[in-house]
Amino acid sequence: MLFDFNAHSALLLPFVVPGLVLAAYLGVRALRQSRVADGLLALLLLLVVLPVMQWMLGYAGWYDSHDGHSTLMFYVPWRPWLGLGPVLYLYFEALVNQDFAWRGRRRHLLPLLAYAGCYALAAGLDLGLRHGLRGEALPMHFGTKGLASNALDDAGVVFEWLGYALLLAYGLATLRRYRHYRHYLDDHFSDTEQLRFAGFRDLLRAALFLLLLGLSVQAVEIVHGPLDYDGYWYAFLGNGLLLYALMVVGLQANGAARVPLRFGFATADAPLAVILFRAVPLLAAPAPTAANTGETDAAPVAETRAAEATSETARPANPTENTSTQPAPPSELAPELQPWRVRLLALMADEQPWLEPELTLTELAHRLRTNPSVLSRVINSGCGQNFNDFVNSYRVAEAERKLADPRLGHYSLVGVALESGFNSKSTFNRVFKKLRGITPGEIVRPGAKS
Repeated sequence: MLFDFNAHSALLLPFVVPGLVLAAYLGVRALRQSRVADGLLALLLLLVVLPVMQWMLGYAGWYDSHDGHSTLMFYVPWRPWLGLGPVLYLYFEALVNQDFAWRGRRRHLLPLLAYAGCYALAAGLDLGLRHGLRGEALPMHFGTKGLASNALDDAGVVFEWLGYALLLAYGLATLRRYRHYRHYLDDHFSDTEQLRFAGFRDLLRAALFLLLLGLSVQAVEIVHGPLDYDGYWYAFLGNGLLLYALMVVGLQANGAARVPLRFGFATADAPLAVILFRAVPLLAAPAPTAANTGETDAAPVAETRAAEATSETARPANPTENTSTQPAPPSELAPELQPWRVRLLALMADEQPWLEPELTLTELAHRLRTNPSVLSRVINSGCGQNFNDFVNSYRVAEAERKLADPRLGHYSLVGVALESGFNSKSTFNRVFKKLRGITPGEIVRPGAKS
């Protein structure tokens, strides 16, 4: 097969081959295991690799071969910018919601399907009807290109600008959804390190940077005229760098997303205009009440009074006397939920569920024999914290107790972290810094070896 290895084609090859191989692997895995996130990541990789592949093959001599290689170059939708933003949005949606369903979401792929359909129609007219059935020669580019393909070239600028607009709208929408997702994690999980998809935000920024790069190229062309091939090459080299970022972040995210996540997308069935022009605002469901949650067990008054003393001792010990992360007084909690706060604090003191690194809101609600909606309201309004900070305040207090105990001076920070309910040292450091303002390593430990 024709392929001229030179400085330009060879430098793009390391981006194209891994991208295609990984996209194929993820596509097969998606079909075998019914994993929507894998399939959408495969499609996203393909959309990013196609423009790079076009320029790689172009520098490898396919446009200048004046044979079937050239004809192929004119009938492949190499620049599917119309699909990049929507597929990125759908990928994130499938990543954070195990109940993802295609109902009401397929319309996001309509621009991409329309773009691919135009090329399929052009191939049918030029290669199938005129050249194949009528025997007419292809009139352009040394007999390798037809009239319909040439018309698509003329419309290419329109496709690109529409693609840029969709990438901007969907990119901002996905970024906003990601921020809401971070709040969702704090309200439902006590260990969010892997589920935060820390690289996803950087990936979105890279996609927006790619958008700015494309717009910059368009602006230069408007002012100074078309760039030469070398100038375009640098732009598509940027696409290749985005491809590597997408591979790394995507594989990490798809692996971490095996934890059940149900980040609700209330706007999934909303009109497309709402998603594009309002950046998919989070339509939060109204807070549940005792009447609509099905909870009728409000704890007897006698039990409530008997547990009042327990609520005082239920707060974790804090040798540093820093009470900023302790459960706040129930100032805004509805009266019917007050007994649940007492029960919660008693459970945290007696059973110490916070020692379990992967404790979730659902698991804690099950132990209290209530539902997550009720428990979330109790923690947010009755304790003044989200679930993540509420549980981690107990862990940090336990860690402080261990760090202040001279008998445990031989413990490493990792040992203190694990025995206090944290899953890793990195999580321990991040949470401790957030709740106390200093890192665990800054605490002077009595009895510790210097």
